[in-house]
Amino acid sequence: MTNTTYTPSAPFPSAEPGDAVRELHRLMSLMTGDEKHSTAATSTLDALWVLYDRVLRVSPGTVDDQGRDRFLLSKGHGPMAYYAVLAAKGFLGEELLGGFGAYGSPLGYHPDRTLVPGAEISSGSLGHGLPLAVGSVLGLRAQGLTDPRVWVLIGDAELDEGSNHEAIGYAGPAGLEQLHTLVIDNSSATYGWPGGIASRFEAAGWSAETVDGRDHEALYAAFTAPHPGRPRAVVARVEAQDA
Repeated sequence: MTNTTYTPSAPFPSAEPGDAVRELHRLMSLMTGDEKHSTAATSTLDALWVLYDRVLRVSPGTVDDQGRDRFLLSKGHGPMAYYAVLAAKGFLGEELLGGFGAYGSPLGYHPDRTLVPGAEISSGSLGHGLPLAVGSVLGLRAQGLTDPRVWVLIGDAELDEGSNHEAIGYAGPAGLEQLHTLVIDNSSATYGWPGGIASRFEAAGWSAETVDGRDHEALYAAFTAPHPGRPRAVVARVEAQDA
C-alpha cells in the first residue's frame, strides 16, 4: 500500500498548554478507587499530551490503518494519564473514566489492548514494551512500511530489566530510525550510568536527549528532532515527588 501521512487530531480543549493540562487533571480526577498509581500516572501526563496533541499521526478514525504511528505504553501500571489523554482525543468516552478499575469496566489498572480503543499493547509487566517496539518496527519494515513511527514510553526503573538492554543494543546498530523511546526519569532506577540515562542509549548508537519532562516546548523539540539512520531516545526528567 502507499504510505499515508496523518496529522495529530485537533487540540483539546485549547492550544494553551496550561488549559490543556488542567483539563487533563480534571479527567484524571474522575478516576477513583484503590491501586491507582496516581503519582506514576502524573509523571507521564505532560509528555503523553505533547505526543498525542502534536506529534503522533494517529486518530480515532485511523487506529486500524496500516499507515498510522504506533504508541506503546510500557509503563502500564499507572495508566490514568493515558486514559485521560485518550478521552481528551476522542478515542474513548469521558463517561468511561468513572468506572476505572471496576468490574466490567474496559479501563483496568493495566491497559488491555482488546478493550481500550487505541491501545497497541496490553502492558503492566515492566521491561516488555521496548522489545515489543523493536519487533513492531521490524514488522513494519518487512511489510515495506517505512513511514509509520513507533513510540514506546518506559519508566527509568524499567531499565533495571535486562530485556530493555538487549533491545537497546540491537536497535542502534540495526539503524531502526522509525523507533522512538520516551523514558520518564524520576530517579527511581536501582542502577545508573555515568552521564545519565541518555548516555546509555548513545553508547549503543542511538540519538538521545534529556529534557524537562514538564516543558511542553522542550518536549516537542526533542520529539521532532531529526535523527537520520538512528533510533531516538528522549529522557524526560520529572521530580521524584511528582512521579
